[in-house]
Amino acid sequence: MITSEFPPQPGGIGNHAFHLAKSFQSKDIQVQVISDQRSSDGEEEKQFDQQQRFKTIRIKRRSLILISYLHRIIKAFQLAKEQDIVLLSGKFSIWVGGLLSLFIQKEYVAVLHGSEVLLPSSLQRKYTQFCLQRFDKIIAVSHYTKSLVAHLELNQLKVIPNGFNISSFDNTPKKAALVPLQLVTVGNVTPRKGQHNIIKALPYILEKYPQVTYHIVGIPTTQPQLMELAESLGVEKHLVFYGRVTEDEKLEILKKSTLFMMLSEHTKEGDVEGFGIAILEANALGIPGIGAKGCGIEDAIDNYVSGVLVDAKNAREVVQAIDEILGDYALYSERALKWTQNFTWDKIIQQYLAFLAIDKTA
Repeated sequence: MITSEFPPQPGGIGNHAFHLAKSFQSKDIQVQVISDQRSSDGEEEKQFDQQQRFKTIRIKRRSLILISYLHRIIKAFQLAKEQDIVLLSGKFSIWVGGLLSLFIQKEYVAVLHGSEVLLPSSLQRKYTQFCLQRFDKIIAVSHYTKSLVAHLELNQLKVIPNGFNISSFDNTPKKAALVPLQLVTVGNVTPRKGQHNIIKALPYILEKYPQVTYHIVGIPTTQPQLMELAESLGVEKHLVFYGRVTEDEKLEILKKSTLFMMLSEHTKEGDVEGFGIAILEANALGIPGIGAKGCGIEDAIDNYVSGVLVDAKNAREVVQAIDEILGDYALYSERALKWTQNFTWDKIIQQYLAFLAIDKTA
Protein backbone atom coordinates (compact mmCIF):
# COMPACT_ATOMS: atom_id res chain seq x y z
CA MET A 1 0.00 0.00 0.00
CA ILE A 2 1.34 3.40 -1.03
CA THR A 3 -0.56 6.20 0.67
CA SER A 4 -0.19 9.97 0.76
CA GLU A 5 -1.22 10.14 4.44
CA PHE A 6 -1.00 7.80 7.39
CA PRO A 7 -1.56 8.06 11.16
CA PRO A 8 -0.58 9.25 13.68
CA GLN A 9 -0.75 12.38 11.54
CA PRO A 10 -4.33 13.52 10.85
CA GLY A 11 -6.15 13.20 7.53
CA GLY A 12 -9.07 11.30 6.07
CA ILE A 13 -7.02 9.48 3.43
CA GLY A 14 -4.58 8.34 6.11
CA ASN A 15 -7.35 7.21 8.45
CA HIS A 16 -8.88 5.17 5.63
CA ALA A 17 -5.52 3.65 4.63
CA PHE A 18 -4.71 2.68 8.21
CA HIS A 19 -7.97 0.85 8.83
CA LEU A 20 -7.74 -0.80 5.44
CA ALA A 21 -4.23 -2.08 6.23
CA LYS A 22 -5.32 -3.19 9.70
CA SER A 23 -8.38 -4.99 8.30
CA PHE A 24 -6.36 -6.79 5.63
CA GLN A 25 -3.81 -7.88 8.24
CA SER A 26 -6.62 -9.18 10.48
CA LYS A 27 -7.49 -11.53 7.59
CA ASP A 28 -3.89 -12.83 7.57
CA ILE A 29 -3.05 -10.86 4.43
CA GLN A 30 0.49 -9.56 4.77
CA VAL A 31 0.62 -5.80 4.35
CA GLN A 32 3.45 -3.34 3.87
CA VAL A 33 2.79 0.40 3.81
CA ILE A 34 4.82 3.23 2.31
CA SER A 35 3.97 6.71 3.58
CA ASP A 36 5.47 9.96 4.83
CA GLN A 37 7.21 10.82 8.08
CA ARG A 38 5.83 14.27 8.86
CA SER A 39 7.13 14.85 12.38
CA SER A 40 10.60 16.39 12.51
CA ASP A 41 12.30 13.57 14.41
CA GLY A 42 10.05 10.67 13.41
CA GLU A 43 9.53 9.59 17.03
CA GLU A 44 5.75 10.00 16.89
CA GLU A 45 5.50 7.75 13.83
CA LYS A 46 7.99 5.25 15.25
CA GLN A 47 5.96 4.72 18.42
CA PHE A 48 2.75 4.37 16.42
CA ASP A 49 4.25 1.94 13.89
CA GLN A 50 5.64 -0.33 16.62
CA GLN A 51 2.09 -0.99 17.83
CA GLN A 52 0.92 -2.34 14.46
CA ARG A 53 1.03 -5.88 13.11
CA PHE A 54 1.99 -4.71 9.64
CA LYS A 55 5.19 -2.97 8.56
CA THR A 56 5.23 0.72 7.66
CA ILE A 57 8.12 2.31 5.75
CA ARG A 58 8.33 6.04 6.38
CA ILE A 59 9.82 8.51 3.93
CA LYS A 60 11.02 11.65 5.68
CA ARG A 61 9.57 14.87 4.28
CA ARG A 62 12.41 17.22 3.41
CA SER A 63 12.44 20.94 2.72
CA LEU A 64 13.17 20.10 -0.91
CA ILE A 65 10.08 17.96 -1.43
CA LEU A 66 11.36 16.48 -4.71
CA ILE A 67 13.95 14.53 -2.72
CA SER A 68 11.19 12.98 -0.61
CA TYR A 69 9.23 12.08 -3.74
CA LEU A 70 12.29 10.45 -5.28
CA HIS A 71 12.91 8.40 -2.12
CA ARG A 72 9.30 7.23 -2.13
CA ILE A 73 9.54 6.18 -5.80
CA ILE A 74 12.76 4.24 -5.17
CA LYS A 75 11.29 2.45 -2.15
CA ALA A 76 8.10 1.68 -4.08
CA PHE A 77 10.13 0.06 -6.89
CA GLN A 78 12.01 -2.06 -4.34
CA LEU A 79 8.90 -3.31 -2.54
CA ALA A 80 6.51 -3.70 -5.48
CA LYS A 81 8.58 -6.56 -6.90
CA GLU A 82 7.80 -8.63 -3.77
CA GLN A 83 4.02 -8.04 -3.66
CA ASP A 84 0.96 -9.54 -5.34
CA ILE A 85 -1.18 -6.39 -5.21
CA VAL A 86 -0.10 -2.75 -5.15
CA LEU A 87 -2.81 -0.54 -3.65
CA LEU A 88 -2.56 3.21 -4.19
CA SER A 89 -4.31 5.90 -2.17
CA GLY A 90 -3.83 9.63 -2.73
CA LYS A 91 -2.71 11.77 -5.66
CA PHE A 92 1.05 11.22 -5.62
CA SER A 93 0.59 7.54 -4.81
CA ILE A 94 -1.49 7.12 -7.96
CA TRP A 95 1.25 8.84 -9.95
CA VAL A 96 3.85 6.50 -8.47
CA GLY A 97 1.64 3.53 -9.32
CA GLY A 98 1.35 4.64 -12.93
CA LEU A 99 5.15 4.79 -13.15
CA LEU A 100 5.54 1.38 -11.49
CA SER A 101 3.07 -0.20 -13.91
CA LEU A 102 5.35 0.65 -16.84
CA PHE A 103 8.16 -1.49 -15.43
CA ILE A 104 6.72 -4.04 -12.97
CA GLN A 105 3.83 -6.32 -13.87
CA LYS A 106 1.59 -6.60 -10.81
CA GLU A 107 -2.08 -6.06 -9.99
CA TYR A 108 -2.56 -2.32 -9.42
CA VAL A 109 -5.58 -1.03 -7.50
CA ALA A 110 -6.33 2.66 -6.89
CA VAL A 111 -8.60 4.09 -4.20
CA LEU A 112 -10.16 7.33 -5.42
CA HIS A 113 -11.18 9.89 -2.80
CA GLY A 114 -12.05 12.71 -5.23
CA SER A 115 -9.42 15.44 -5.21
CA GLU A 116 -7.02 13.33 -7.28
CA VAL A 117 -9.04 13.87 -10.47
CA LEU A 118 -10.06 17.56 -10.26
CA LEU A 119 -6.56 18.98 -10.41
CA PRO A 120 -5.99 22.55 -11.66
CA SER A 121 -3.18 21.57 -14.04
CA SER A 122 -4.23 19.94 -17.33
CA LEU A 123 -0.91 18.07 -17.42
CA GLN A 124 -1.57 16.62 -13.95
CA ARG A 125 -5.11 15.64 -14.94
CA LYS A 126 -3.90 13.91 -18.11
CA TYR A 127 -1.20 11.97 -16.27
CA THR A 128 -3.69 10.94 -13.56
CA GLN A 129 -6.07 9.69 -16.25
CA PHE A 130 -3.20 7.82 -17.91
CA CYS A 131 -2.40 6.12 -14.60
CA LEU A 132 -6.01 5.18 -13.85
CA GLN A 133 -6.42 3.64 -17.29
CA ARG A 134 -3.39 1.43 -16.66
CA PHE A 135 -4.66 0.08 -13.34
CA ASP A 136 -6.46 -3.25 -13.02
CA LYS A 137 -9.15 -2.05 -10.63
CA ILE A 138 -10.43 1.25 -9.28
CA ILE A 139 -12.31 1.74 -6.00
CA ALA A 140 -14.28 4.97 -5.56
CA VAL A 141 -15.23 5.90 -1.99
CA SER A 142 -18.58 7.39 -3.09
CA HIS A 143 -20.91 7.57 -6.07
CA TYR A 144 -19.93 11.22 -6.43
CA THR A 145 -16.25 10.24 -6.72
CA LYS A 146 -17.19 7.61 -9.27
CA SER A 147 -19.00 10.24 -11.33
CA LEU A 148 -15.77 12.26 -11.58
CA VAL A 149 -14.15 9.53 -13.68
CA ALA A 150 -17.24 8.32 -15.55
CA HIS A 151 -15.97 9.87 -18.80
CA LEU A 152 -12.86 7.65 -18.69
CA GLU A 153 -14.96 4.48 -19.12
CA LEU A 154 -12.70 2.55 -16.76
CA ASN A 155 -13.05 -1.20 -16.43
CA GLN A 156 -13.39 -2.77 -12.99
CA LEU A 157 -14.67 0.36 -11.22
CA LYS A 158 -16.61 -0.15 -7.98
CA VAL A 159 -17.95 2.07 -5.21
CA ILE A 160 -16.90 0.90 -1.74
CA PRO A 161 -17.61 3.52 0.94
CA ASN A 162 -15.25 4.54 3.69
CA GLY A 163 -15.51 2.50 6.85
CA PHE A 164 -14.86 3.37 10.45
CA ASN A 165 -14.18 1.66 13.76
CA ILE A 166 -17.43 1.76 15.70
CA SER A 167 -16.12 0.06 18.85
CA SER A 168 -14.75 3.30 20.33
CA PHE A 169 -18.13 5.01 20.28
CA ASP A 170 -21.06 5.07 22.71
CA ASN A 171 -23.61 3.50 20.35
CA THR A 172 -26.43 5.01 22.40
CA PRO A 173 -29.09 7.25 20.83
CA LYS A 174 -29.80 10.60 22.46
CA LYS A 175 -33.30 11.11 23.86
CA ALA A 176 -33.20 14.90 23.52
CA ALA A 177 -31.13 17.62 21.89
CA LEU A 178 -28.60 19.46 24.01
CA VAL A 179 -29.61 22.99 24.95
CA PRO A 180 -28.29 25.49 24.06
CA LEU A 181 -27.56 24.43 20.48
CA GLN A 182 -24.00 23.09 19.98
CA LEU A 183 -22.73 22.75 16.39
CA VAL A 184 -19.45 21.02 15.54
CA THR A 185 -17.20 20.39 12.53
CA VAL A 186 -14.21 18.03 12.68
CA GLY A 187 -11.65 18.34 9.91
CA ASN A 188 -8.75 20.40 8.64
CA VAL A 189 -9.80 24.04 8.77
CA THR A 190 -9.75 24.72 5.03
CA PRO A 191 -12.15 26.04 2.37
CA ARG A 192 -12.95 22.48 1.27
CA LYS A 193 -14.33 21.52 4.68
CA GLY A 194 -16.67 24.51 4.55
CA GLN A 195 -16.33 25.95 8.06
CA HIS A 196 -16.76 29.38 6.48
CA ASN A 197 -20.21 28.37 5.22
CA ILE A 198 -21.40 27.64 8.75
CA ILE A 199 -19.98 30.96 9.96
CA LYS A 200 -21.82 32.77 7.16
CA ALA A 201 -25.03 31.03 8.25
CA LEU A 202 -24.57 31.92 11.94
CA PRO A 203 -26.37 35.31 11.75
CA TYR A 204 -29.46 33.48 10.46
CA ILE A 205 -29.08 30.65 12.99
CA LEU A 206 -28.75 33.20 15.81
CA GLU A 207 -32.15 34.66 14.95
CA LYS A 208 -33.76 31.44 16.23
CA TYR A 209 -31.01 30.04 18.48
CA PRO A 210 -29.32 33.05 20.13
CA GLN A 211 -27.09 30.97 22.42
CA VAL A 212 -25.65 28.72 19.69
CA THR A 213 -21.94 27.80 19.83
CA TYR A 214 -19.98 26.53 16.85
CA HIS A 215 -17.08 24.20 17.76
CA ILE A 216 -14.31 23.95 15.14
CA VAL A 217 -11.95 20.97 15.55
CA GLY A 218 -8.92 20.41 13.32
CA ILE A 219 -5.60 21.80 12.17
CA PRO A 220 -6.25 25.58 12.11
CA THR A 221 -4.94 26.18 8.59
CA THR A 222 -7.25 29.12 7.81
CA GLN A 223 -8.27 30.10 11.35
CA PRO A 224 -7.16 33.76 10.97
CA GLN A 225 -9.31 34.18 7.86
CA LEU A 226 -12.30 32.58 9.58
CA MET A 227 -11.92 34.84 12.61
CA GLU A 228 -11.80 37.86 10.31
CA LEU A 229 -14.99 36.63 8.61
CA ALA A 230 -16.69 36.01 11.97
CA GLU A 231 -15.76 39.47 13.25
CA SER A 232 -17.14 41.08 10.10
CA LEU A 233 -20.45 39.30 10.75
CA GLY A 234 -20.42 39.97 14.50
CA VAL A 235 -20.50 36.26 15.42
CA GLU A 236 -16.95 35.75 16.72
CA LYS A 237 -18.16 35.18 20.30
CA HIS A 238 -20.02 32.09 19.14
CA LEU A 239 -16.92 30.28 17.82
CA VAL A 240 -14.55 27.94 19.66
CA PHE A 241 -11.37 26.77 17.88
CA TYR A 242 -9.61 23.68 19.27
CA GLY A 243 -6.84 23.04 16.75
CA ARG A 244 -5.53 19.52 16.43
CA VAL A 245 -6.78 17.23 19.22
CA THR A 246 -6.33 13.61 20.30
CA GLU A 247 -8.94 10.99 19.49
CA ASP A 248 -10.17 11.00 23.09
CA GLU A 249 -10.46 14.78 23.09
CA LYS A 250 -12.36 14.65 19.80
CA LEU A 251 -14.86 12.17 21.20
CA GLU A 252 -15.45 14.33 24.27
CA ILE A 253 -16.16 17.35 22.10
CA LEU A 254 -18.52 15.34 19.89
CA LYS A 255 -20.42 13.96 22.88
CA LYS A 256 -21.25 17.49 23.98
CA SER A 257 -22.53 18.47 20.53
CA THR A 258 -26.08 18.66 19.17
CA LEU A 259 -25.45 18.56 15.41
CA PHE A 260 -22.49 17.73 13.20
CA MET A 261 -21.99 20.23 10.36
CA MET A 262 -20.08 19.64 7.13
CA LEU A 263 -20.96 22.21 4.47
CA SER A 264 -18.07 21.28 2.18
CA GLU A 265 -17.46 22.83 -1.22
CA HIS A 266 -15.18 22.44 -4.23
CA THR A 267 -12.10 24.65 -4.31
CA LYS A 268 -10.46 26.19 -7.35
CA GLU A 269 -7.47 23.91 -6.70
CA GLY A 270 -9.72 20.90 -7.31
CA ASP A 271 -10.05 19.86 -3.67
CA VAL A 272 -13.39 18.12 -3.03
CA GLU A 273 -15.10 16.13 -0.27
CA GLY A 274 -14.98 12.52 -1.39
CA PHE A 275 -17.07 11.03 1.42
CA GLY A 276 -17.15 12.55 4.93
CA ILE A 277 -16.28 9.83 7.43
CA ALA A 278 -16.36 12.35 10.30
CA ILE A 279 -20.13 12.54 9.88
CA LEU A 280 -20.45 8.82 10.59
CA GLU A 281 -18.26 9.16 13.68
CA ALA A 282 -20.72 11.73 14.99
CA ASN A 283 -23.65 9.51 13.98
CA ALA A 284 -22.15 6.68 16.04
CA LEU A 285 -22.56 8.90 19.09
CA GLY A 286 -26.20 9.50 18.21
CA ILE A 287 -25.49 12.94 16.71
CA PRO A 288 -27.31 13.67 13.42
CA GLY A 289 -25.52 15.51 10.63
CA ILE A 290 -26.16 18.36 8.23
CA GLY A 291 -24.07 18.13 5.07
CA ALA A 292 -23.62 19.65 1.64
CA LYS A 293 -25.20 18.39 -1.53
CA GLY A 294 -23.10 17.94 -4.67
CA CYS A 295 -20.20 16.01 -3.15
CA GLY A 296 -19.36 12.68 -1.50
CA ILE A 297 -21.28 13.66 1.62
CA GLU A 298 -24.42 12.54 -0.23
CA ASP A 299 -23.24 8.96 0.44
CA ALA A 300 -22.45 9.67 4.11
CA ILE A 301 -25.90 11.07 5.02
CA ASP A 302 -29.18 9.23 4.52
CA ASN A 303 -31.25 12.32 3.75
CA TYR A 304 -34.04 12.98 6.28
CA VAL A 305 -33.04 9.76 8.06
CA SER A 306 -29.57 10.17 9.61
CA GLY A 307 -29.45 13.89 8.88
CA VAL A 308 -30.29 16.44 6.20
CA LEU A 309 -28.52 17.45 2.97
CA VAL A 310 -28.54 21.16 2.08
CA ASP A 311 -27.19 23.71 -0.34
CA ALA A 312 -24.02 24.75 1.51
CA LYS A 313 -24.42 28.36 0.39
CA ASN A 314 -28.07 28.69 1.40
CA ALA A 315 -28.18 29.87 5.03
CA ARG A 316 -31.98 29.72 5.20
CA GLU A 317 -31.85 26.09 4.08
CA VAL A 318 -29.32 25.37 6.83
CA VAL A 319 -31.67 26.87 9.44
CA GLN A 320 -34.56 24.80 8.07
CA ALA A 321 -32.42 21.65 8.37
CA ILE A 322 -31.64 22.49 12.00
CA ASP A 323 -35.35 23.04 12.70
CA GLU A 324 -36.21 19.75 11.00
CA ILE A 325 -33.79 17.67 13.07
CA LEU A 326 -34.49 19.40 16.39
CA GLY A 327 -38.22 18.89 15.79
CA ASP A 328 -37.74 15.11 16.03
CA TYR A 329 -34.29 14.80 17.54
CA ALA A 330 -34.67 11.46 19.33
CA LEU A 331 -35.77 9.73 16.11
CA TYR A 332 -32.97 11.31 14.04
CA SER A 333 -30.46 10.26 16.70
CA GLU A 334 -31.72 6.68 16.70
CA ARG A 335 -31.70 6.45 12.90
CA ALA A 336 -28.25 8.06 12.66
CA LEU A 337 -26.85 5.40 14.95
CA LYS A 338 -28.50 2.63 12.94
CA TRP A 339 -27.17 4.11 9.69
CA THR A 340 -23.57 3.70 10.87
CA GLN A 341 -23.94 -0.09 10.94
CA ASN A 342 -23.61 -0.06 7.14
CA PHE A 343 -20.06 1.27 7.37
CA THR A 344 -18.28 -0.85 9.98
CA TRP A 345 -14.90 -2.11 8.84
CA ASP A 346 -15.87 -5.76 9.20
CA LYS A 347 -18.42 -5.16 6.42
CA ILE A 348 -16.30 -2.84 4.30
CA ILE A 349 -13.29 -5.18 4.23
CA GLN A 350 -15.49 -7.99 2.93
CA GLN A 351 -16.37 -5.77 -0.04
CA TYR A 352 -12.66 -5.18 -0.67
CA LEU A 353 -11.87 -8.89 -0.46
CA ALA A 354 -14.67 -9.74 -2.89
CA PHE A 355 -13.68 -7.06 -5.39
CA LEU A 356 -9.99 -7.98 -5.23
CA ALA A 357 -10.95 -11.66 -5.50
CA ILE A 358 -9.08 -12.56 -2.32
CA ASP A 359 -10.54 -15.69 -0.75
CA LYS A 360 -10.40 -14.94 2.97
CA THR A 361 -13.41 -15.89 5.05
CA ALA A 362 -11.65 -16.15 8.43
